[in-house]
Amino acid sequence: MCPWKAFPLVLTGPGDPRLLATVTNAYLGTRVYRDILHVNGVYNGAVGDTHRADIPSPVNVRMMVPGADSLAETFTLNTRTGTFSHVLQSTDYTATHQIYAHHSLVHLMAFSITIQRSAHTTQPITVQLQTPFVPKSRDLDLNQGPDFQGAHYVYGKTLVPEVEGGPRPTVHMLWTPVPQDVTLRGEERERSWEFLTAVAESEEEVKRSYSKGLALIAVGSLHSSHAHAWTMLWRGCCIDLDGPLPLRQALYGCLYYLLSAIPPRGNLGFLFHGISPGGLSNGTQGEDYWGHIFWDQDTWMFPNILLFYPEAARAILEYRIRMLEGALHNAQEQGYKGAKFPWESAATGREVCPEEIYGAQEIHVTGDVLMAFEQYYCTTQDQKLFREDGGWELVGAVAQYWCSRMVWSEEEQCYHIKGVMPPDEYHYRVDNSVYTNAVAQRSLNFAADVARDFLIPVPEEWVDCAKKVKVPFDAEKKYHPEYDGYSPGEPVKQADVVLLGFPLMHPMSSEVRRNDLEMYEPVTEMDGPAMTWSMFAVGWLELKEVQRAQSQLNKCFSNITEPFKIWVENSDGSGAVNFLTGMGGFLQAVLFGYTGFRITKTSLRFNPAFPDDINKLKVTGVSYFGNKLKFTITKEEIRIKVTESPQDPPASPLEAVLEESGQQFPLCEGQSVSFPTAAGWIQRSSTKAF
Repeated sequence: MCPWKAFPLVLTGPGDPRLLATVTNAYLGTRVYRDILHVNGVYNGAVGDTHRADIPSPVNVRMMVPGADSLAETFTLNTRTGTFSHVLQSTDYTATHQIYAHHSLVHLMAFSITIQRSAHTTQPITVQLQTPFVPKSRDLDLNQGPDFQGAHYVYGKTLVPEVEGGPRPTVHMLWTPVPQDVTLRGEERERSWEFLTAVAESEEEVKRSYSKGLALIAVGSLHSSHAHAWTMLWRGCCIDLDGPLPLRQALYGCLYYLLSAIPPRGNLGFLFHGISPGGLSNGTQGEDYWGHIFWDQDTWMFPNILLFYPEAARAILEYRIRMLEGALHNAQEQGYKGAKFPWESAATGREVCPEEIYGAQEIHVTGDVLMAFEQYYCTTQDQKLFREDGGWELVGAVAQYWCSRMVWSEEEQCYHIKGVMPPDEYHYRVDNSVYTNAVAQRSLNFAADVARDFLIPVPEEWVDCAKKVKVPFDAEKKYHPEYDGYSPGEPVKQADVVLLGFPLMHPMSSEVRRNDLEMYEPVTEMDGPAMTWSMFAVGWLELKEVQRAQSQLNKCFSNITEPFKIWVENSDGSGAVNFLTGMGGFLQAVLFGYTGFRITKTSLRFNPAFPDDINKLKVTGVSYFGNKLKFTITKEEIRIKVTESPQDPPASPLEAVLEESGQQFPLCEGQSVSFPTAAGWIQRSSTKAF
């Protein structure tokens, strides 16, 4: 378990409503005191207008005691249990309002009101419950159904499908009616009232979930079952460092919000529809990119999830596989072969970006999606996903797209990719974006590797295009121009070329890596998207410039709001809120930067480097080939322990190898090995790493 010295997070006033804590699980989400909630994968509106469907929220309730004098009021987010609390305290009593989205019973949201007498009085204590709830929605045609086990019931379809003839999901909702007030009678010392909301896409599921919630309430274990699910979640992963408190708090906050968005372990009972930049708490029309799925999921959030919870990472990839038909359509619509994943994805995989230029030109997202598949393949060797569950079809379709998107240049004797927008969105319709071309090359190499593993003939075209695609490089200045014709000093919106080093791991010397960092750092938009500086930090950590790395990472703190550690996309407060993309980048700066973790074809590499004010880093729950690992790293020593090595199916036996000496350390369950801090890797005992 993580040592939670820095939490919970407490606010003594309500604050900016945009920056209040979110209450979400993988299926349902809201922001506290917001009148709407959202359901995973339920969108309304045609392409260009598609957005998360607003569902009226029965859990938007505010506790008040009119006329009471000297009431102390606090708002608290408990990140250990995924619970938001509002407490009113007087000399005579304490009233507590708790709200949560149940982590394992994902169709349930709940809140409770508890009044506890703290003095020997016998006066009745009444707490008012204010709710603006009205069972109406601008996105759903809601109908009233018969009450069920004391709950009110509405159901209805979304109004407009994403594509003509496409699905219009039906939402079913049951909720406990909320009275105007609750009263602790004179003879009572303490009493709780529990209120349940169930949401599902079938009448059968919503009734089953509501009944399950009632049964848990009856035995007093609804909240404790939710808290237990969070306990198990935290037990499976932790990043803890002996270092500055603000850094530790920021890390825990990022991990909490990202974990809130992932599916629970085991049979989900629903189709997971990915993670948008602002999560399920946001995404209404005109807000937080309307709840669409971007490269933010695959590039910025996914690696952290994969390292701790490969089962949840698989659910993200399964979403992309289900969207393959839409991706095939996108490529065909633009005159290309294979699959082109949309810049913005929702329910069908068709391009739903409201502005055509991004969908047409920001094509690097297709390579970003495949890089997530590659990272998963290299850390799990989950053959089933690729052989039986659609993964190989997706891999092959992406390779086909990149080949069809390239044109041969007789003049330069290489392949070009023309007319694109790179990650730096200040520039568009450029040729040979270095990031786009490098990620296309990586896609093709991975596709060929998988084909060889599966004994499938590798198309000559894949090999030829990968080998001969242009990756712009200035041999005189020894740096990578962002695209053909880029002039040094031109302003850049966000991390772009620096992504070649990580996460792409494009081959280059330390000198070139340094030159790329120094070329682009001063011209990158200071107030741009929050994930940018994390990637500069990773680059400087690679070069062992730890203080320079920390100065970059420290820039991220201007995107973190207090007290609930909600991130904003841009440091001036604009853009998406609850910006999981920025949180994902920040986590990677520690999880892949301080540790030096790199996922390769045959190994998990490590090469630690961290600043002077950090003495120790512990990373618990790292998943690799079915094993769970714990790393304890100081400047002097690395200690590695296999904490779990399942037998059914058996996990691959592992060993640690030191890069310089080649010394090997077998890793056995329950035993620790240690050695002086140096670069090395983890590999399967029966194989050799390159």
